[in-house]
Amino acid sequence: MLLGHFKEIGDARHSEAVEIKWGVHPRGDARARWVAGEERTALLVLVSGRFRVELPGRSVLLERQGDYVVWGRGVDHSWVAEEESVVLTVRWPSVAGYAVPDPASA
Repeated sequence: MLLGHFKEIGDARHSEAVEIKWGVHPRGDARARWVAGEERTALLVLVSGRFRVELPGRSVLLERQGDYVVWGRGVDHSWVAEEESVVLTVRWPSVAGYAVPDPASA
């Protein structure tokens, strides 16, 4: 994560207005479960690879550099990296509560 609520207060990267995430995902990497009750708007841009975003009633395949998808508040979603992928995600506002617990740390 590059910027958002999760950075310490006083850090120039701390923001409750927006968060920016640089995501590197190996082939087959997938969100462990769907995000439900989304409170944020999100923009996901493909930097490299092939990445699929699942939304209610549609599946969006990002396969060319610069392909993007936007979804808003209340839209459940999930994703899978069909190939090794790099994505840039911008969400607003930046709020806690969406991290999926790591089973290895449980």
